[in-house]
Amino acid sequence: MVAEPFFDKLVEIVGRSNVSREPEVLDEYSKDFSFASPRTPYCVVWPRNVDTVSRLVESAGKYSFSLIAVSSGKPRLRGDTIPKVDNSVIVDLSKMNRILRVDRKNRMVMVEPGVTFTQLVSEANKHGLRLLMPLLPKASKSVLASSLEREPVTMPKYHWDSSDPLLCTEAVFGTGDVFRTGAAAGPGSLEEQLESGGAQKSPMGPTQFDPFRILQGAQGTMGIVTWATIKCEILPEKRKLFFVCSETLDDFLDFSYSVLKRRLGDELFILNNMNLAAILRKKREEILNLRRVFPKWILILCISGHGKLADDELEYLEGDITDISQDTGVNLVSEFEGVSSDEVLGLLDKSCEEPYWKLRFRGGCQELFFLTTLDKTPVFFDTFTSVAQKEGLSEEDVGVYIQPLVQGCNCHCEFDIYYDPSDTSEVNRANYLYMKAGEVLLKEEAFFSRPYGPFTEVVYRNCAPETVSALRKVKSIFDPNNLMNPGKLCFG
Repeated sequence: MVAEPFFDKLVEIVGRSNVSREPEVLDEYSKDFSFASPRTPYCVVWPRNVDTVSRLVESAGKYSFSLIAVSSGKPRLRGDTIPKVDNSVIVDLSKMNRILRVDRKNRMVMVEPGVTFTQLVSEANKHGLRLLMPLLPKASKSVLASSLEREPVTMPKYHWDSSDPLLCTEAVFGTGDVFRTGAAAGPGSLEEQLESGGAQKSPMGPTQFDPFRILQGAQGTMGIVTWATIKCEILPEKRKLFFVCSETLDDFLDFSYSVLKRRLGDELFILNNMNLAAILRKKREEILNLRRVFPKWILILCISGHGKLADDELEYLEGDITDISQDTGVNLVSEFEGVSSDEVLGLLDKSCEEPYWKLRFRGGCQELFFLTTLDKTPVFFDTFTSVAQKEGLSEEDVGVYIQPLVQGCNCHCEFDIYYDPSDTSEVNRANYLYMKAGEVLLKEEAFFSRPYGPFTEVVYRNCAPETVSALRKVKSIFDPNNLMNPGKLCFG
């Protein structure tokens, strides 16, 4: 049993009302919808500011505790916030939920980690801005956490770098040091920078060092980010959405590449019938009914018009896209099988109402995703389908989401394995398929840039030893005492 003086120290730092060891509270953080092994944390704390977080890190080092940062609410699907070791303290950042700045001129916002998409979308819209959104995020999803995790955004046109839309950050590293990245690093305080006309927009630096990249994709193993600036875009006056339907993925390739390289559309992504049905309907039977009548694959493309010439902009964009569709042999439609473009358009800039769309069909979902190029997605789909069918799972019961990134230079390819969490046989089958399909896809050169849960060990086992060694050296610099979420990624 851990010495109680540490608990007393936590109470001193954050206040008694912001510390809990209640069994029902601890149980919430001990497990999620992933296949990560459950483990109960020592306690949960809710800090309110960066000074409090820094003191928590210093005290954790003194008393030999580990810290796991959490900023998004339930449901959680990836196992990245479940403790891997005893004596773990959950640092729930949800009460640090201030929108610190909305800057339309520089197209960015500054937010604390507890700010959710539900909270920020409406505030950004008031200032004529829109967020670079992931596909229908859960209502409790932290905007900052989504950017740190490099979750794919639906607008490849504005995706210039794999790190977008993350800009500058303030972080407390495992050493206890508070560090600001990019333009926020200085010179001067944030207030002095703003007074002189500066904006914390450039993520590069300080000097030739870009530590924000160390924080991204690290699952909280390097430090705790206490605010970040996030890139936005101007809110359009008018928008128009189109569908392209097909029975094969190959039919989309030429059309997608032509649109992407000319940067003609805003949102552009591909869903299979299962995932689109789950997005549009909430009940299992309704989802099944839609899936049965939908085409196998649906590409969704949205164009936008801005300012006084919004109509003219839409007209030339639609004309160019229509020409491309004719040249590549696809058919643009604004409605199919009773689904209108307005119905889908109304979902693109929103967070997901309960229940979360990935849990609507069976109650549980395991995501298997990786990076590849768009032209290779048909082969990867065939590979995954072959493995799934051997395990008795029909391809119709698996969701697929393909999201071009970095203006089409690569793409996020995701297979959503749906299962009933109350059915042990389904859980075991989904878990086996997740691991088995992941191993097969890895051998076929799928790039798992963001591995979660038990599959992480497989990914790092197949990494070059030099890569793992370099990562551990970086960890030893920024978190020498292994306080930050130990056991995740390749860090013991």
